[in-house]
Amino acid sequence: MSRDLPRILFAGDRSSSGKTTIVAGLLSALRGRGLAVQSFKVALDYIDPSYHTGITGRWCRNLDGHLMPEKTIREIYAHASDGAEVAVIEGVRGLYEGYDGDRGSTAQIAKMLRSPVILVVDARSITRSAAALVKGYIDFDPNVDIKGVILNKVGSERHAEKAISAIRDHAGIEVVGVIPRDESMHLSMRHLGLIPMLEGERKHTGFAERLDEIRKVVEEGLDIDRILEIAAEAEPLQPLEPDLYRPSSFGDGVRIGIALDEAFNFYYRDNVELIELSGAEVVPVSPIHDPALPEIDGLYIGGGYPELYAEELSVNRSMIASIKKAHEEDIPIFGECGGLMYLCEEIDWDGESRPAVGLVPAKTRMGGRRIVSYTEGEFLRDCSMGPRGAAFLGHEFHHSELVLDDDAEVEYAIRLRRGTGIERGMDGIVEGNLVASYNHFHAASYREFPHHFIKCALGTRNK
Repeated sequence: MSRDLPRILFAGDRSSSGKTTIVAGLLSALRGRGLAVQSFKVALDYIDPSYHTGITGRWCRNLDGHLMPEKTIREIYAHASDGAEVAVIEGVRGLYEGYDGDRGSTAQIAKMLRSPVILVVDARSITRSAAALVKGYIDFDPNVDIKGVILNKVGSERHAEKAISAIRDHAGIEVVGVIPRDESMHLSMRHLGLIPMLEGERKHTGFAERLDEIRKVVEEGLDIDRILEIAAEAEPLQPLEPDLYRPSSFGDGVRIGIALDEAFNFYYRDNVELIELSGAEVVPVSPIHDPALPEIDGLYIGGGYPELYAEELSVNRSMIASIKKAHEEDIPIFGECGGLMYLCEEIDWDGESRPAVGLVPAKTRMGGRRIVSYTEGEFLRDCSMGPRGAAFLGHEFHHSELVLDDDAEVEYAIRLRRGTGIERGMDGIVEGNLVASYNHFHAASYREFPHHFIKCALGTRNK
């Protein structure tokens, strides 16, 4: 399964090195050449993969060496790459930044997949020092196969010449691209990072034109032919027996609704695909645009930006009534971060308070700090997301907080050993078959999801 596929990994010398924009432009350029391109994103980001998917027409996959063992990483890579002609992997933060040493780093993924690496260097205001920086990255871990450098944010042709010469003479590695400082090489930002691809396409004038301009800059600045040659030098990977992607008939006949629109679009492709591989049917639902839920046996409301669409969500009272009715009928509902916010009584944001679904006795508002963290926890009780005692690794990524009603008596399904959760390490407010949490699960790591969720849906349907 695609073990001999040419592959290349783009790593940054630091966060905000510009690798995301460069990779987006490169993916577009490769698609323009008619290549079938499979992309991957190191770690648990949702938004960068949305760009990859929109550009390539193939689902981007997340690879996380903290959550997933090497065998799983390699299986995800092989499964997703089937039918592709080249694989492009985008790193996270600086090349060697990890959760614990090497664990969870871009470098760890490069070694697991034996992938050549292109290092993206923020060269603003440095020339000869760029060589010292690159040489340090090369020498830091000889098992990481750094094959080339892209100089980003370069001020002039003279600036580029001096940096290229220094890197060649002192680091002994080739520069395969130079990207000038250019305002067109920025994508819109907000409180949790880039805007998602789906929202950009639907809501922001000139978004497609900005992506096209990025492609043009990248095509002009990178030696794409040489990058493809380096990708083709990747050593073959040994084949694996399937473990994660094994079809079954367990969920035959089950229909799982998944909230999908401008407000809710943070989903790992593996979470959705593993629902489908169980035999269940995935049914897209828009809490903004649809008048009511279709006929479903379970509802998954994932992450996103419900705070930015609070008015649109709030005025759709028929959808809210439909979700409440589903809860009354004991249909399992999982609200994951953005879904948790939507299931609260109100969303209070930027001075505006809007009524929400009202199944969680709290309001949500902007918190005092942004929470970005891996999580570790266990289930304290049986619920639709897992059995009592089940342990998991996950993550949380939000800028909101919950304010529980003064007289609220809530039960929590989850206790976190690492992470913030809703309050004091407790997460997963549970009410009947509803679970609402800040914790994000990845089904390649927490194997109980979606199996347990579908099992719960089957139990409710068969009552």
